[in-house]
Amino acid sequence: MTWLVSPLARSAAVATALLIILAAPAPAAARTARTTASTTGNDISWPQCGGSFPSGQAFGIVGVNDGLANNFNPCLGPYKGGSASTSELSWALQSTGTSKPGTQPKAALYVNTADPGPGVADWPTNNLDPNNNTTSSTCTGGDTAACAWQYGWDRAVSDMDWLAQAATQLSLSGSATGASGYPWWLDVETANSWETGTTGLANNVADLQGMVDALKAGGVTTVGIYSTSYQWGQITGGSQAGNLSGLPDWIPGARRLSSAQSNCSLTGFTGAVTITQWFGQPYDGDYAC
Repeated sequence: MTWLVSPLARSAAVATALLIILAAPAPAAARTARTTASTTGNDISWPQCGGSFPSGQAFGIVGVNDGLANNFNPCLGPYKGGSASTSELSWALQSTGTSKPGTQPKAALYVNTADPGPGVADWPTNNLDPNNNTTSSTCTGGDTAACAWQYGWDRAVSDMDWLAQAATQLSLSGSATGASGYPWWLDVETANSWETGTTGLANNVADLQGMVDALKAGGVTTVGIYSTSYQWGQITGGSQAGNLSGLPDWIPGARRLSSAQSNCSLTGFTGAVTITQWFGQPYDGDYAC
């Protein structure tokens, strides 16, 4: 991230008997450099609740969940009934929009994903939505691709509902109120719960396809994947099946901006690498490829 540099104060010429000029204005080139805005972004979520947020970012990406796929980030909207300044969504919408090459909007969202399989309280027992075109079977509560698809669909619908609640609390208007007003990123990491084995990997794929289907049905035009090639392989077997094919990728792993820029040349696991992340202190940074 690049910070704006405060202009140097120009000292006035002091009239003396010798009319000595004590200081001169800064060169024009230096004045121009000090007005350059940041072209990188930041992503924040529940760990930053109640604390300070980054400033001057070109774009902001906000977590909708509280670390798990079925938990809500309490500071997506105003935190504990506070003002809009405590809302991470509000923070993202105030980004400068100066990312290069200018492909990133001011605000985007990311959601935790998981496929825990049967045994959790919110595992589906039937197909609630007729848009399930991914699997040919019907969910009856078992460990099947149909139920995994429905679980993913249900999680994405909850995510969109949480966004609507936050937007209402912030009294937002226009495109900022609905899911279709933002790009959405699916955070696919091995730290969350996933099924294993050949059948399990197929169920994981169905789960993610269900999430994409739900977001698309909600009017979202851009859905991407946050992961690494290794984690994507562990969770999905490297799948690009169905609606996962061609989705843009957001790749973490860098430790500095220069490394994040280099990571733009990596081969994506579902589509083109669009954003890369580097781990920074106190906030992670993001570079638009």
